[in-house]
Amino acid sequence: MSSGDNSNIIAARVARENFGVQRVVARIYDPKRAAVFERLGIPTVATVPWTTDRFLRMLLPDGASTAWRDPSGTVAVLQLPLHEDWVGRSVRNLEAATGARVAFIVRFGRGVLPDGKNLLQADDQVYAAAVSGTVTAVTAAAAEPPPVS
Repeated sequence: MSSGDNSNIIAARVARENFGVQRVVARIYDPKRAAVFERLGIPTVATVPWTTDRFLRMLLPDGASTAWRDPSGTVAVLQLPLHEDWVGRSVRNLEAATGARVAFIVRFGRGVLPDGKNLLQADDQVYAAAVSGTVTAVTAAAAEPPPVS
């Protein structure tokens, strides 16, 4: 690795194309450039969003950390800290209240891809996709009781 994005991407390509290394990854500072290289099939670590996410994980309350972030840092997947009153409510209601999309639920140790009709159950681990700038608001909305309808 070097301090230059171009050098890192060239090194990754040479390793893969000339030396047959099947698994390569390039550290890229520019998140937009990282997205381009991802589309070209070269996995990247965009250090600015990654570092920012790590700082936020250490500084913010547990409920506000993200489980995954896309290479550009635009979309985050986070585990929602659900208020107990969400039990028995639909995924669609939760999405409407938080403005996020429920990506999957871990229920009894198994992943579930929900549709809007699924009802939330006690002890569900709900993971939602949200635009990065909305993570705090999404987390806060999920931690509150559902709005009265």
